[in-house]
Amino acid sequence: MIWDRRHECMPREEIEQLQLERLQSTLNRVYRNVSFYKKRFDHLKIFPDDIQTMSDLARFPLTAKEDLRESYPYGMFALTLRDVVRIHSSSGVMGKSAVTGYTRNDLQHWSQLTARVLAAGGVTKDDVVQITFKYGLFTGAFGLHYGAELIGASVIPMSTGNTSKQLMIMQDYKTTALVSTPSYAFFLARSIEKQGINPKSLSLKLGLFGGEPWSEPMRKEIEGSLFISATDNYGVSEVMGPGVAAECECKNGLHIYEDHFIPEIIDPQTHQSLPPGAEGELVLTTLNKEAFPVVRYRTRDITSLDYSPCPCGRTLVRMKKVLRRSDDVLFIKGIKVFPLQVEAILMEAEGVEPHYQLIADRIEGADTLELKVEVTEEAFSDEIKNLQNIAATIERKLREIIGVSAKVKLVAPESLRLTNGKIQKVIDRRKN
Repeated sequence: MIWDRRHECMPREEIEQLQLERLQSTLNRVYRNVSFYKKRFDHLKIFPDDIQTMSDLARFPLTAKEDLRESYPYGMFALTLRDVVRIHSSSGVMGKSAVTGYTRNDLQHWSQLTARVLAAGGVTKDDVVQITFKYGLFTGAFGLHYGAELIGASVIPMSTGNTSKQLMIMQDYKTTALVSTPSYAFFLARSIEKQGINPKSLSLKLGLFGGEPWSEPMRKEIEGSLFISATDNYGVSEVMGPGVAAECECKNGLHIYEDHFIPEIIDPQTHQSLPPGAEGELVLTTLNKEAFPVVRYRTRDITSLDYSPCPCGRTLVRMKKVLRRSDDVLFIKGIKVFPLQVEAILMEAEGVEPHYQLIADRIEGADTLELKVEVTEEAFSDEIKNLQNIAATIERKLREIIGVSAKVKLVAPESLRLTNGKIQKVIDRRKN
């Protein structure tokens, strides 16, 4: 279903004209009201009126998460707190987070955008939507909650944790759509299996997953275990939260809502703009945010853009599914290690879950890598010798496929701490 056919199916030339008009307004607003941007623009001798075409945007400076933290808490707001009706902050970072604000108009736009996400995933007014994101400063739960209510669906605001109750509610309340991280959906599927629940006895038919990268093998595993259609959606807390992009039923990329955001792809090292189809780091500029507009924000997510027509009828550009970030690659003795490479190995391994942490350290001047992996309940109660064989097999695969030596440590099921449904998959202690 297409929620907002007018904006999701606009001709390309109309999209670009709308973007240019809104971009000019945004740049003028941040120049007048956000000292950070005024200083940056003045230093580079670039001014809002210099924008004549969309290609001129590349002349403006990039914004990084570090800039937002240094402006903590309200330095990046374009309005006073009198006009701000909601405050959220980003998750999963050390120290102080980036604080974002929303006006009433911002919240209305956010609800419309998340309604697009849910509709693209198949949600209608007849669905019962169970949201397992944490309700709090994290943006995920509230954004999708209001989008589901706007559609007219029934919302179960379960929040995170308490898996037994999650499953009870899912059964008793006849949940039809699950909103969660993919890793938690995977965990729920395993819990259903362990409790002897027949997944076909559930009313569940849709899964709308976001908040972390997940691979196609994981999608197939979740869909096959829960008998659902699983779609990916993408959000950035510092830009809006959920509601930036989402897969449609074609599952061939995530449509970016270009009437609200301008996407660019840059080389993460040189910062140079890259052409359509080239893989690089996604950069986003907001077009309608009143309280917290951002210009050329570096998401650190690696993807590419596809402007070819989609069979669903939407004309919006599609971004390739995000599988890695520019800031979570580990260099171990000159070898690049990407978390999704590790996940692919674990998906093929017996006796373990794809829940893991990569921990890089430096001991006596030498780089080391440890991989913590959760084992299944069955394997955890197995003999020590069998656990040693599982660890040795994974270590061998890491050497053969990635070319890196790592110490594999098997840990108990559910023992890797989840934050907002996420596992901190990369810990680099060499930076501390």
